[in-house]
Amino acid sequence: MAEMKVEDIRAMTPDQMEDAILSLKKERFNLRFQRATGQLENTSRMKEARRDIARSKPISKLKRWTVVRGEHKKTA
Repeated sequence: MAEMKVEDIRAMTPDQMEDAILSLKKERFNLRFQRATGQLENTSRMKEARRDIARSKPISKLKRWTVVRGEHKKTA
């Protein structure tokens, strides 16, 4: 999986972002096991996955917050 760009992340829906974050967490989990067993070939991918997660979480939280806040204003 290639590095995720901020523009690509912002273009996603909140559900797509959650799916992307979940798949990155699974990938990171698998990479940790590969490293422990000596099967990891691309060691820099662990760093990329960690940073992709860190890049995605704040945008996801902000988007969910604006959706909830926007829906709250509509019902009031």
